[in-house]
Amino acid sequence: MSIKTISSREVYRNRWTSVREDVIERSSGTRGIYGVVDKEPACIIVPVEHTPSGDSVWLVRQYRYTVGGTYYELPQGGWEQNIGADPTVMAHGELAEETGLRAGSMKRLASLWIGYGVMRQLHHVYLAENLSQGEVARDAEEEDMTVHRVAVLEFESMLLDGRVMDNCSAAAWAIYRVWRERNPT
Repeated sequence: MSIKTISSREVYRNRWTSVREDVIERSSGTRGIYGVVDKEPACIIVPVEHTPSGDSVWLVRQYRYTVGGTYYELPQGGWEQNIGADPTVMAHGELAEETGLRAGSMKRLASLWIGYGVMRQLHHVYLAENLSQGEVARDAEEEDMTVHRVAVLEFESMLLDGRVMDNCSAAAWAIYRVWRERNPT
């Protein structure tokens, strides 16, 4: 199916997001409207710690205003103030900002569109390993954020029992698991 944009107008903008309304025409000639949320690319990081007693993953927990709840998720975010930032540099920065962790190894696993039925934002998925602890440097919007290290089996239980409800965290974990299966250590 081909969709042609007839007109586009921005209806809202802040420092993180812009919203536009596009009048479109489908290949059948039928017209319609698309509301599109535009955001700069972001990163989501899967910070895995390997120990003799088993692997762990580092999570953040924070209140999400849009859904009125506090949830666990993988560290993630973008640099709206630094458009065009190198995604690997952004991944290192977001991990350190939210968790205080520094990654000795940061590997890009994939890039995914976030909610592309409504939003235009690319999410780069990274695996962070060889972790060391440093200081956090959170944004004001992250003041309630806490950091948690959980065993992999516990994290996977959290995905199933509703403590983790972030689709980006679930998708990033699935990418990691597929990658790990194909790249055993």
